[in-house]
Amino acid sequence: MQAFFKTHQRRLAPWLFLAPGAAFFLFYVIAPIFESMALSFYDWDGLGEATWVGIGNYIELLDDDAFYISLKNNLLWLVLYMLAIPFGLAIAIFLNQTVWGIRAYKSLFFFPFVISQVVVGLMFSWFYAPNFGLLYTLIEAVTGKGVAILADEDYVTYGIIAAGLWPQIAYVMILYLTGLNNVAPDQIEAARLDGAKGWKMLWYVILPQLRPATFIAVVVTVIGALRSFDLVSIMTDGGPYGSSRVLSFYMYEQALSEYGFRMGYGAAIAVVLFAIMMVFITGFIWKMWRDEKDH
Repeated sequence: MQAFFKTHQRRLAPWLFLAPGAAFFLFYVIAPIFESMALSFYDWDGLGEATWVGIGNYIELLDDDAFYISLKNNLLWLVLYMLAIPFGLAIAIFLNQTVWGIRAYKSLFFFPFVISQVVVGLMFSWFYAPNFGLLYTLIEAVTGKGVAILADEDYVTYGIIAAGLWPQIAYVMILYLTGLNNVAPDQIEAARLDGAKGWKMLWYVILPQLRPATFIAVVVTVIGALRSFDLVSIMTDGGPYGSSRVLSFYMYEQALSEYGFRMGYGAAIAVVLFAIMMVFITGFIWKMWRDEKDH
């Protein structure tokens, strides 16, 4: 045995280092996913005996208006959250300059990333607050009538998404700043000699080298949009009248809140959310792989 390890130590060493992390990932991520899928076929209150209902929970979802509202809001989150990628890229390009005071600007743009989502939710709740909130006061000064963003069914989801975009843009900006540090300067100089500048330089020279950063930015943005629980919970608790619910919050309401304890139904919602997430991420991975293959 000792002779075997000595002969194959170079091959075995990486796997031995990866083993602890892989074990934790398997136990705390992969296994719960399959357990949630299995639980979604049961009716269970979390304490008593589970009852097999087959696809009953999924059939119930088809007639659940709250589920469709949550799904619609999640898709809205997903579409609007993608704005973080171009905005983050634009800010990263701006901050990737060697001008006086750039460190101060970087600190200001880094700030949203380091504060808690709970703090972000509270800040924007005060920003939107009727009678004394800054946005309410500005709208009232311009139009003569203020708008209570978080109390209006038509605007509440947009208001929460705006709050979420603030730190998400900062996160994407950090990813792109890291990517810009790895851009090959010789390619930039060669492109300048060929007369490339502005949009052409960005599109044909810089963005192709930022593909790894873009991949990570898209994945974390999709995941952030689909798991948007904390801001909804802090800012509106799903209101008004459930109009700002998202799937992750509705899953919590059904499975874990004082109104729920329907673990199987909550698991079914979680499986739908996981499926949506995997569709978008898998599609983007396939596109990235195809682009790399073509090049």
